[in-house]
Amino acid sequence: MSQRRLRPKLVVDGADAAIAFYEAVLGARTVSRFTMGGAVVLAELELPSGDALQVKDVDRHDPAPPEGGGGVVLDVECDDPDAVAALALERGAQLVFEVADQPYGARQGRFRDPFGHQWIVGTPSTMSDAGIQAALDRWAADA
Repeated sequence: MSQRRLRPKLVVDGADAAIAFYEAVLGARTVSRFTMGGAVVLAELELPSGDALQVKDVDRHDPAPPEGGGGVVLDVECDDPDAVAALALERGAQLVFEVADQPYGARQGRFRDPFGHQWIVGTPSTMSDAGIQAALDRWAADA
């Protein structure tokens, strides 16, 4: 196979609730859902962009993320991050940082979903790579 496709699988305590959350907040559509012994072992969701996201219930092999989130942050590029973040908060997400214009040319914010996963929602940067680095250097110098 010469082609690779990344499909993150989010392990959650309450897969059906997570599926409903991702459908409402991200506009996802459930493509398939498989259970074993009453637990969701694989649900594939398709985002409006065509990207895929998988969800499964916690089990003895796959624990939920630790309190406060794990080492992975999911990044969603969207037209209206304010609206996406507001929907997430209405549905039980916790604000990590508010959506705001960032010095590197994007409008971004971050939330932790009710299942422990952190998400950045934002617009693409309007700057070149060199412009982004210069903005980050200035930001670090001011901190």
